[in-house]
Formats: sequence, structure tokens, C-alpha cells
Amino acid sequence: MASGDAITSDEIREADDYPVFGGNGLRGYTDRFNREGDFVLIGRQGALCGNINYAAGKFWASEHAIVADTQGNAEVRWLGELLSFMNLNQYSQSAAQPGIAVEVIANLSIPVPPSSTQHAIALFLNRETADIDTLIAAKQSLLDLMAEKRRAIVAETVMRGLDPSVPLRPSGIEWLGDIPAHWEIERSRWLFTERDQRSQTGKEEMLTVSHLTGVTPRSEKDVNMFEAESTAGYKLCLAGDLAINTLWAWMGAMGTARVDGIVSPAYNVYTPGPRLLPDYVDALVRIHVFAQEVTRYSKGVWSSRLRLYPEGFFETWWPVPPLDEQQQIVEHISAETTKIDRLRAATENSIALLKERRAALIAAAVTGQIEIPEVA
Repeated sequence: MASGDAITSDEIREADDYPVFGGNGLRGYTDRFNREGDFVLIGRQGALCGNINYAAGKFWASEHAIVADTQGNAEVRWLGELLSFMNLNQYSQSAAQPGIAVEVIANLSIPVPPSSTQHAIALFLNRETADIDTLIAAKQSLLDLMAEKRRAIVAETVMRGLDPSVPLRPSGIEWLGDIPAHWEIERSRWLFTERDQRSQTGKEEMLTVSHLTGVTPRSEKDVNMFEAESTAGYKLCLAGDLAINTLWAWMGAMGTARVDGIVSPAYNVYTPGPRLLPDYVDALVRIHVFAQEVTRYSKGVWSSRLRLYPEGFFETWWPVPPLDEQQQIVEHISAETTKIDRLRAATENSIALLKERRAALIAAAVTGQIEIPEVA
């Protein structure tokens, strides 16, 4: 066993002759190689150190990977799965960056069956896990389709309404296109007022604003990040208010608050006027095309530096359906997405069970708990 060799990020490209493997798998490609053959790679540094990958042919192993070169007739797949079962991450040493020393792994004792048994185990796992992996991939594809269908339902409904036969008219706004003829178009400056009220104590519920989940209480999320000693002076955000993460608005980090709380003073909070329902606002700002639109009004040099300030937000144009139609839209979205979310949860659970089955099968095979016929 030996660590790979150093390579700079400038030498790694999206496409080239030879793959580059680091501590967590494939990093990219380069024009040279330092290994040739079939190998087990062990992650050497980082939170995921000890994870197992495979590499074959000509490739570059970086210094963040431990290359395990099998001796004699040892089977690469058997060794890799055995090492994976051993949970090598438990041997990481505490430091600024977790890591595993090569000598620590090299000095571990492992059970070594005859080469014929190793070969039989490898063939068995290749066959059995392939079937499970195919099923997992199919279910993952189903999850992707459900996510796309969910997005399509929300986008189509908030921008076109529920009646496909209703007459349409050009909105004159590029991102909206044609809208129902009876809907209105309005700049957000006439639909919202900015709320810039501050907490006196900081004792209110802390809210997070994410492009994935919208506005949610921080207590409901597993958040590991800097927390201020005091949140006094944070902005009040009341139920129904639109909160926008100024820094990540271009990614869609915005949404309507469900409960009263406070948000970072760097965020912006807006109160919808009487022409908009908060749930309709939440549905519209969470679609991808709206995030793209507000990017036009954001200030900054590139995406990671873009900021959506109130003067930019107030320039955006909004579709304004009648209030009763907005209510029908949000009820329809809720009903349809609830069905999809139930199916998604069931599919995710079945994937988790398949992964447990896969792990148990591998563990039983590499530890001799099941009898595997040897191949002649």
C-alpha cells in the first residue's frame, strides 16, 4: 500500500487521456498516469477517509488516495469489499483535516481465504450486486422523473392557471410568455412592501431561507454553521411574508414564511399586498424560471457575488390572477404534490432497504457467513 502522487488542480481537466482519482473517487482527467492495472483505492484524507473505490487501466492516483496493490492471485473485488466492510474511517486520526496513515491500514489483520474462494466471492458479488444496483438505478430514475413532474406541475399552474382552454394573451414579459387573458401583470413594487422591523430580544423563532426548502424554522433542520452570540437586531419575518436570501436569490433561496420568526439582517423581507395570496407567492418564487428572472435584477460581477437588493426585486414583473383563482391554484398544487411526495417517500424507503440488503449480502460474503460455490 502506498499513497498516490501530488497533482495540481490546474493539471486536472474535464476531458483528457487518463482519469485522476482522489480520496473520494474520480476528480477529472489528465495527460499522464502513475498507475496501470486493477487496484483498490482507499480515501486517505477528509471526512470520508477510508471509503473504497476501484480503478483499472492507466490512471493517476493523487496523494489523497491510498493505492492497494494486490499480491499474487488476490482478487481486487474481494479485497475492496472486505476493506469497505471493515469501516476504515474508524482509524482516522483527529486533526485539522481527518486522515488515515498508510501504515495504520497496512498493519491491520484480515482473514484471507484461498484464491479460489476469493474468486468465487468476487463473481458472486458481481452477479448479485449487479441485479440490486440495476433496481436501485431504476428507482433513482423514477425519483428524478417525479421531481421533474413536480416542478412542471407547479410552474405550469402558477403561470398558466388550471383551465387549459382559457384564452391566452402575450404578457409582454419574456419570462412569463403568454398568460390567461383575464390575468393582470404588475411590477412587484405595487404588490409588496418591504418589512424592515428588528427584533428587540432575538428570542423569536430563527428561520432559514434555502433554495431547496424555502423558509423553514431552523429548529427543524440539521444546520451546522456559525451562530451569532445574539440575534437581537435580526429582521422580523411574520407568517405570510416573503423572505429572500439576498446572497443566494439567484439560486432560488426565497419563499413565504409559515410561522412568525426572525431572519438574518442581511436578508430582505417583503409583505404581500391584498392582491396576492402568500401561498401563491411561495409557489411562484420557488420555480426555476423566477430565480433566473431575478438574476437580471441582481448586482454583482458573477453568480457567487450576485445580490438581489430591494430596488432590484421591485423591478420584477408578476402575473396576478384573481384571488379565487390563486386559491384554486395553491389547492391544486398542494393536492398534486402531496401525491408525488408520498410516492417519493415510498421509493426512497425502498432504495434504502435495497442498499441495506446489498451491504448485508457483501458483509456475509466476505466474512464467510454464507456458502458460495467455488468456480472450477
